Amino acid sequence: MAIYYPDILDQKTAPRTFSYGDKDVMLYALGVGMGADPMNTQELPFVYEKGLKVVPTAATVLAAGLRGAAGPAPEMPAGHRPSQINFLMVVHGEQKVELHKPLSASGTYTAQGRTVGAYDKGEGKGAVILNETIWTDEKGEKVATLTGSTFARGDGGFGGPSEGAPEPHAVPTRAPDLSVDFTTREDQALLYRLNGDRNPLHSDPDVAAKAGFPRPILHGLCTYGITCRAVLQAITDFDPDQIYSHQARFSAPVFPGDTITVDLWKDGKNISFEARVKARGATVIKNGLTVLR
Repeated sequence: MAIYYPDILDQKTAPRTFSYGDKDVMLYALGVGMGADPMNTQELPFVYEKGLKVVPTAATVLAAGLRGAAGPAPEMPAGHRPSQINFLMVVHGEQKVELHKPLSASGTYTAQGRTVGAYDKGEGKGAVILNETIWTDEKGEKVATLTGSTFARGDGGFGGPSEGAPEPHAVPTRAPDLSVDFTTREDQALLYRLNGDRNPLHSDPDVAAKAGFPRPILHGLCTYGITCRAVLQAITDFDPDQIYSHQARFSAPVFPGDTITVDLWKDGKNISFEARVKARGATVIKNGLTVLR
C-alpha cells in the first residue's frame, strides 16, 4: 500500500446522482434515538411524515449508495499514480456537515467528492486524509458540503506535509452551560446500520472480539448524530433549520446501552460541545462545534 503525494490531491469523483425520501429521513431519526417516546410531540415530527423535519446530520447517510463518511470514494484521473490506503488500518477521525440550505424531507441531488488534503505523521505514525463531498440540487445550487478526515494508521512516511491540517475546534475551559443525557438502546447499532453502514464491527460479536472489543460498538456517526440531537433539544427548540454546520472529532467508542452525556457551551451562534460516557469515564466526542444561522 502507498500514498503518492501530491498525486492524491488530484483524486476526485465523477458527479453521481442520488435520491432519498421520507422513509430514509425517519429511519435516520430513529437510528439516533428519536421517537423512543411516541408521546413526545417535539420529537414526533422527525419520525412521522406529518410535518416531517430532518435532523441536519442525516446528510451523512442519505447518500447511502455512495461510499465513505464524506461521500463517494475519490478516483484518480488518468495519468496519475493511484494512492492505495490500507483500509484495515483506517479510523474515522472527524466529520463536518455544512448545510447551505436546510435539508428537505425528500429530494434528488448530485454529489461530487475530492481529496483536499493529505498530512504525513511519519513512518509508523500514520497519515491524515481529508475528503470533501459537495451536494448540488437539480438547479445546480450548492446544498451541502460534507468533510471527513480519515486517520490511516498504516500509511505514514509517504513524504507529504506534516503540518497544515485544520486545527480542531477548542471548546471553552469554563464549566458547561448545560448538559443533556441520552440513554442508547441495546439494539441501537442494529437499527442505525440500516441507514447504510453494515460494517459487522457494529453487529457481529465475533468480529467485535477480533477487533479487541467485548461487544459490537455503536457507529461513530450515530454518536455524532446524537450530539446534533442534543443541540436540537437544548438550543434550537427542535428547529433543525437553525443549524448551519455541525462538526466533531471521534475520540472513543460507545457501546449500545451506554448513557451519553452531551456537554454544551453557548457563545452567540457558536455552540461548542463534547460527549462522554460517565459510567466508563470516557470522552467519546471532542472538539464539537455547531454554528447556527
